[in-house]
Amino acid sequence: MENFFIILICIISGLLFKKYNLVPKDAHKGINTWILYIALPAVSFKYIPHISWSWSMLFPALSAFIVFIGAYVFVSIYCKYKNYSSRTKSSLLIANAFSNTSFIGFPLIMAYYDAKDLSIAIICDQVMFVLLSSLGIIIAMKGNPKETSEISPKIIFKKLVSFPPFIGCLCALVLSQFFDLNFATPFFDKLAATVGPLALFSVGLQLTFKGWQKTINQISFTLCYKLLIGPALVLCCAILCNISGSIGKISVFEAAMPTLVTGSLIAEQYNLNVKLVNLIIGVGILFSFISTAIWYFVLAQVF
Repeated sequence: MENFFIILICIISGLLFKKYNLVPKDAHKGINTWILYIALPAVSFKYIPHISWSWSMLFPALSAFIVFIGAYVFVSIYCKYKNYSSRTKSSLLIANAFSNTSFIGFPLIMAYYDAKDLSIAIICDQVMFVLLSSLGIIIAMKGNPKETSEISPKIIFKKLVSFPPFIGCLCALVLSQFFDLNFATPFFDKLAATVGPLALFSVGLQLTFKGWQKTINQISFTLCYKLLIGPALVLCCAILCNISGSIGKISVFEAAMPTLVTGSLIAEQYNLNVKLVNLIIGVGILFSFISTAIWYFVLAQVF
């Protein structure tokens, strides 16, 4: 229960700090820098060396692809029916295809499940980032008619290998095969513990809800897919693939997360509908606290 109070206190604190100008306008950027460069790599070193690898551990990686493919199909049909522009389509794809598997996913997993299950969540998160840094960039560029730069494999590869959590994940995988890292566990414990509170506080600093009435249709569509249809697709695949236990639970639970906060940065960088993406992020996070509770009880019955 204390984890839920931490989630509420951290997010509400972020909202209040922003409202009363108690922090600089871009304070979340400094917090995110700590999380990306220090805390998330520490999570990898804390949990990855203790993962018992098996073929079923490929499913958490597959779940991110399932969410992406489902989003592409649903958004394409929806945008064709609504006759939306390529800019709006790309904005909705960014909002639907990529889940907040770390900033919201990790704290909620620690609240509902065991902290050791973060080892599974890390796999979901890293694959989600790989998709965002490759296919996400391509989608964003296609939605901007003025974008003249070429989609270079070299640029995409550079983004991947320069992302600190990705580097931390690879280092943890490789080093744990040659060295016993147990001596450093207390050190990584302390650093990893900062992910939840700081990530949620950062989310609170970035939440916005102004103007949601004008985009209620797009928001409703996205929430329906992100919080219900997407995880349902992963659940169906888990059942078909005979995936059980924590691997199935965490894979579906991570797929049920709201829109990735980083999606807003990509939308802004490539001149997409930033306001729409931000509204989806804000409203989605609020509704996700209800939907994830429902998914928790559903998954308890299935697995």
